Amino acid sequence: MQKETTGEGYKVVVDKYTSRRFDIQKEEAIDFAVLEAIPFDYPGSATEVVYETEEFTFVCPWTGLPDFARLAIRYVPDHSLVELKSLKYYLTSYRNVGILQEHAVNRILQDLVQLLDPLSMVIEASYKERGGLITRAIARYEKGQR
Repeated sequence: MQKETTGEGYKVVVDKYTSRRFDIQKEEAIDFAVLEAIPFDYPGSATEVVYETEEFTFVCPWTGLPDFARLAIRYVPDHSLVELKSLKYYLTSYRNVGILQEHAVNRILQDLVQLLDPLSMVIEASYKERGGLITRAIARYEKGQR
């Protein structure tokens, strides 16, 4: 906080960071429409598909400061796979979205389950340290359990 000196000591004035904001988009900016499903030719094969990236980012909904995560998407497909180019564009659409860490993994899970109707899926994010804390958030889906 910024302080200003008065004759009686220090007096707290407006925090200089209060008015500093970055552009923060709402969750509506997450581009679900860009996602595409493609056929999976081996249903019943118990194939596990894993996609990983070190470049997943979005922003804090209160400060606009960025959060960075290693993101892993694991799923057992039923009849569909996610097309990778569409997945990259989808994940990039989070870049300026203000969303909590724990909410991001659940939103990705919700969108991919809606698109693919997989047998199971796990979304795991390991966030970079912030304020001395490291956060991991994991969201799970099993067909028939929701």
